[in-house]
Amino acid sequence: MSEQNIPESQRSSVGWEGLEAWLRERVQQAIASVLEEEVTELLGRVRSQRRQGPDAPAGYRNGYGKPRRLTLSCGTIEVRRPRVRGLEERFESRILPLFVKRSRQVDEVLPQLYLHGLAERDFDLALRGLLGEEAPLSAATVARLKERWQAEYEAWAGRPLDGLEVVYLWVDGVYVKAGLEKDKAALLVAIGALQDGRKVVLAVTAGQRESTESWSALLRDLRQRGLAAPRMVIGDGHLGLWAGLRNVYPEAEEQRCWNHRVLNVLDRLPKRHQGSGKHLLARIPYADTLQQAEEARARFQAWCRKQGFDKAGELLDHDWERMVTFYRFPKAHWKHLRTSNVIESPFAGLRLRTNAAKRYQRVANATAVIWKMLLVAEQTFRRLDAPDLLPQVLAGMRYIDGVPEPQPGRQAA
Repeated sequence: MSEQNIPESQRSSVGWEGLEAWLRERVQQAIASVLEEEVTELLGRVRSQRRQGPDAPAGYRNGYGKPRRLTLSCGTIEVRRPRVRGLEERFESRILPLFVKRSRQVDEVLPQLYLHGLAERDFDLALRGLLGEEAPLSAATVARLKERWQAEYEAWAGRPLDGLEVVYLWVDGVYVKAGLEKDKAALLVAIGALQDGRKVVLAVTAGQRESTESWSALLRDLRQRGLAAPRMVIGDGHLGLWAGLRNVYPEAEEQRCWNHRVLNVLDRLPKRHQGSGKHLLARIPYADTLQQAEEARARFQAWCRKQGFDKAGELLDHDWERMVTFYRFPKAHWKHLRTSNVIESPFAGLRLRTNAAKRYQRVANATAVIWKMLLVAEQTFRRLDAPDLLPQVLAGMRYIDGVPEPQPGRQAA
């Protein structure tokens, strides 16, 4: 109904308090009108018009279905679908499919609200205030959605990956509060950087964080679904991860997370010295060249010896080669490659919310929901800097201190 068709008295009577109800009524009338137009287009004639000849479309109007509630992002309205008889195939409305009670936008907002900390028991109270008292939303609704997410997760976890060209792969084992589980379980997560700079979630599965078998199974599953070896894998110090990587993608370069290493070193310092130690440590991974990083390491170790903290300094020597792999890749990508923040950042918020709500009694029941929340978070992932360099990295170009290694043939020319 256009504004011109609304009586002036009715338009002027709409006040602030009744605005929401008035808008929902207008939407309800508009949907009813569109449904009628859909039937008119199908039959080729308006209501009460007779069929024009034997070649005209068959079928006739036959009243309306029962009233049903439909929840949209603007609120909940009541609609009745026109019924059509005499067709060779059952009439299916494009506007209002059978059995649908919520728009896609409302369904999509539910995992986002869950992500932002709304517990199941709170959905009914919170959403009825926004979408109307008749909104078909409740804890049972969310429970049914979680069942659907489980089916979607299983399909997602088995999808082919041969169409993805992953340049960098971040992996981490993230602990999830699991209620009644006696042992701490983890979600093993893999996020990849594609040639165009996008970051995508590739795997989310329950497993043991320190287990070679668990990591081998995750990586082997990626390979079996068609994922070629990435150029570099970034993770923290799990022995299980690196052993699993050698089992499946031995050609991939390995980079340990500097954030984890710095925390491990600081744990060996007295609290009163951790501020100074952190300042010295930060200079190592942010040095412009590998040589400068080694010099910064030496300065930190000399400081440790002077203070009597030899064990803290010696820890930097452990796995040093795996700590500085990023120097063999483009300098524009270093900030993405030094740490596993790509996984840690979205999980920081997820972990707080899942812990606070104590939603899960078993990790297996949490996987699909956390996967769904991760896909919501994926929409906000930032692309890598300098994406134009990623095809060169994938093709095997070598770098020294972030700069392409000179090619002998090109040098001679």
